[in-house]
Amino acid sequence: MHVIGTAGHVDHGKSTLTQALTGINPDRLAEEQLREMTIDLGFAWLDLPNGERIGIVDVPGHRDFIENMLSGVGGIDAVILVIAADEGVMPQTREHLAILDLLAIPTGLIALTKIDLVDDPDWLDLVQLDIMETVQGTILDGQPIIPVSAHSGAGLDDLVAALTGLLSAQPARADVGNPRLPVDRVFTMSGFGVVVTGTLRDGTLQTGQEVELQPAGVRARIRGLQSHEESIESAGPGRRLAVNLRGVEKSDIARGNVLGLPGAWHPTILLDVWLRYLPAAARPLEHNDPVKLFVGAAEAMGYVRVLDKERVQPGEQGWIQVRLENPLVAAPGDRYILRRASPPETIGGGVILDTAPGRRWKRFRPDVIARFEALYSRDPVAILLVNLAGQRGPVPLGNFFEDRAVDGDLFDAAQRAGELRLLPGQWVIHAEVWARLVERAARVLTAFHAAEPLRLGMPPEMLRTRLRLEPGAFEAAVNGLADARHIIIAANGAIHLPDHTIRYTSAQQAAVRDLMRAFEQTPHTPPTVGQARDLVSDAVLDSLIERGELVRISEDVILMPDVLREWIAFARATLDRGEPLTVATLRDHFQTTRRYALDFLERLDSLGITRRRGDERVPGNGQWDRLGGV
Repeated sequence: MHVIGTAGHVDHGKSTLTQALTGINPDRLAEEQLREMTIDLGFAWLDLPNGERIGIVDVPGHRDFIENMLSGVGGIDAVILVIAADEGVMPQTREHLAILDLLAIPTGLIALTKIDLVDDPDWLDLVQLDIMETVQGTILDGQPIIPVSAHSGAGLDDLVAALTGLLSAQPARADVGNPRLPVDRVFTMSGFGVVVTGTLRDGTLQTGQEVELQPAGVRARIRGLQSHEESIESAGPGRRLAVNLRGVEKSDIARGNVLGLPGAWHPTILLDVWLRYLPAAARPLEHNDPVKLFVGAAEAMGYVRVLDKERVQPGEQGWIQVRLENPLVAAPGDRYILRRASPPETIGGGVILDTAPGRRWKRFRPDVIARFEALYSRDPVAILLVNLAGQRGPVPLGNFFEDRAVDGDLFDAAQRAGELRLLPGQWVIHAEVWARLVERAARVLTAFHAAEPLRLGMPPEMLRTRLRLEPGAFEAAVNGLADARHIIIAANGAIHLPDHTIRYTSAQQAAVRDLMRAFEQTPHTPPTVGQARDLVSDAVLDSLIERGELVRISEDVILMPDVLREWIAFARATLDRGEPLTVATLRDHFQTTRRYALDFLERLDSLGITRRRGDERVPGNGQWDRLGGV
């Protein structure tokens, strides 16, 4: 199913032609019928000779209502540009044509109306020549010009036949499973409640479905669907649709909202776009100029950020970012229009490249311009690379195949060319980002080793914070760095550079020997933490613990690893025999003191390995291997 729109100068007969074709008066407002002039969007439908029923959006032509016109032409498949034979091309003819061209409407034709008012054949020839010259280089260049009279019916059959041929050559709208309906009208019906209308894109809607309206941020349920006053159970993309909603008030919704599935669409106030600036624009577009942006049925005031040049001259193209005052919903690939608010003027338009850039780009940056160019190219691998190049670290590989539909063979080619690097756990990183990450990690670890020469390595969380990576990305990065031998991950998880070794001074070495001798002499009642610090410095003791040469059980107790293994083996065997552990049992078996035995058992309790029952310990649910990492 297709939707077409009318366009053209005021009083050139758009609504009259629509009514002559369909039998439906699209001017639904009393004021429109009184003034005999379209003010807001009108809707009708037509059955073509091939059996297809098409929707028609009739738009106002008066310059005062040009912004209403923009709400209706964004989702059409073809346009009928209406030009009155007695007047020819007029100012709003040119403005509407420029808008249609900026929106890249797929196809269309020209209806030369009111031919019954012109008796001179030469005048008709001159008007048609002027039209052909006007549309040259636009989407209507070379399209048929059909002379018609809505009053006499002359040429209407030819117009319908030409329109049928144009639409039959147009492919069906793609269904990507993510429906969105830009709302161009909201009203209530007695006995039904709230109804919204629009042209459905990108997916299918069904009765009973839960939906969400953004940026209003309200949810509702579809009570009923109608297309051209016929009730239907479901509708696919390309249909003019009326959606009866339950669970929402009319005051909650406005023209420009987008109806979609819950959580599928998110409002934005920042858009990256390609701009074609009209040659007829009154003056250059300056950085931070105020504009009004139109996309779908929505409009919002905003400010432009010109990124690739000082200013955009009339007739030029450019890469710009638009910062909006109020949020709206759009999608990459959508066409938009820019206007000045005062004096009102259509100045340009183009393609939305990104609806969630996440930052305001700095001007005149080659990498930013390269990003825009890649997004504009729609090349999936180029987009993949430019998005990866903008990351601080690795990204899950699945994101790019699922979200951007990157072909696997193209991805492999980019990897072979050295532009990508795969990391453990199915993560991917751009080659340049990888090089920066390697350099940054080396710099951070070098500084840490210089500040903490007796530490085995940097704690992982500290390194993650310094590298400013999310946990998943950090894990992938560290594993990749370790695989490439840029770093070493110690048994206790500390991270250090491959050439880092702990070197004690002669005095420190002597102190360590004295300390370890004291531990060996009384292994089950060794020096306490405080006594050990008296023999060696805090830094040296921390180093010995970090290296695993000593294991800290509690605030006061340290054991040698072999002694800890003895205590663990005795405790496990005791519990496995069904006997409870007590302080006295452990103390007497190892000829230690109550203090050491109690601290060991309390550590088992804290890890859930045991649980206390009076003065006894019985098995808990914790794992014994957790004790070794104390």
